[in-house]
Amino acid sequence: MTGILIVDKPRDWTSSDVVCKLRGMLHERRVGHSGTLDPMATGVLPVFIGRATRAVEFCESDEKEYIAGIRLGIETDTQDTTGTVLHTWDCTADETALRAVLPEFTGRISQLPPMYSAVKVGGKKLYELARRGVELERTPRQVTIRVLELLSGGGDTYTLRVVCSKGTYIRTLCHEIGRRLGCGAAMCALRRVRAGSFSIGQAVTLEEVSAAVRQGCPEKLLMPVDSVFSRYPAVTVSGKKEKMCRNGADFSLDGRPDGRYRVYNENGLFLMVGRIDNGVMHTEKSFFEV
Repeated sequence: MTGILIVDKPRDWTSSDVVCKLRGMLHERRVGHSGTLDPMATGVLPVFIGRATRAVEFCESDEKEYIAGIRLGIETDTQDTTGTVLHTWDCTADETALRAVLPEFTGRISQLPPMYSAVKVGGKKLYELARRGVELERTPRQVTIRVLELLSGGGDTYTLRVVCSKGTYIRTLCHEIGRRLGCGAAMCALRRVRAGSFSIGQAVTLEEVSAAVRQGCPEKLLMPVDSVFSRYPAVTVSGKKEKMCRNGADFSLDGRPDGRYRVYNENGLFLMVGRIDNGVMHTEKSFFEV
């Protein structure tokens, strides 16, 4: 079984929990995901199955889109409302004040990874240290917030839409917005509605996967692995060139501009992602079964 399953991750599950569950359901050892979601979060989790796991590396840097809840007047150790409350404020900012500061967090910004995160320092995950009461110095990272807008809300709770780069912590964004407003804030909900080209409209629940397995047709839920590369032009090879492709050898393809391509055989089988340089096709990653 090979393909991509867009899972609507349930709340209180880790991304690894989803992978382990699917390994058991599908009786497939080769299962992986791109773009980890916190247990609190729900929504789009691309899961790669079988030979498709080779495509994970091409998706890890994809842009993400979230719908996030922010609660003003509170700070926690995890920067979301699942954590221990550290401080509270009786007076919170209003909608006008919140709207006014959002532009300050748009564009290229610096974020300090939270202690409750899977970032590794000295081989240890930060959240493992945080649970033992240890706090380490962390190196800020640059992320890009392309869109940050207020959708709705009132009182102390609002809903934001965020379109951002890989590595952005939405709860840290909420925390920093609260600091800027002077009243603290914590993330109270998070739903990922898009990861790269995969959207929530394509997502299925684990219950739907289970039902498809019982009916003997889980394959119907899978997207083809070449859907990851739909933005690249396609080329078809046959005969000697297909054989060279399958052997990982370079071969000539004159008349096409340099760049990345999807490569198929005459029967429409997706063989690989390759790159043409000066009329020569090089293998970047093969996807045919060996």
